[in-house]
Amino acid sequence: MTKLAPNLIVPSIEACLPFWVDRLGFEKTVEVPDGDALGFVILARDGVEVMLQSARSLAADVAPLAAHTYRSVLYVTVPDLAPLRAALHDWPTVVPERTTFYGARELIVEDPAGNAVFFAAH
Repeated sequence: MTKLAPNLIVPSIEACLPFWVDRLGFEKTVEVPDGDALGFVILARDGVEVMLQSARSLAADVAPLAAHTYRSVLYVTVPDLAPLRAALHDWPTVVPERTTFYGARELIVEDPAGNAVFFAAH
């Protein structure tokens, strides 16, 4: 595994930006609209990265997660999904392995406590 970035699930990204950007000095590096609002952003500062995703965007992106209340989702970047496929071969997935619109190949599971974990190869 090469990177772990928290993805905070929030009611409104716009309401969170003054805290992360204005007060803490993070910079928006990625922005994905969702209708008339933001659905997802990546914020970075000094090598630290945090992602914010709206609950509405998460429900539209990974429908099986919509029934749960998540406040965070782990997004783990890996060089290759093959070792994880082998390690998790009999573990239930949230959705079938997929390729996203931004080119990441993702394997999405829930840990035993019900936390969503995305493993992504870019």
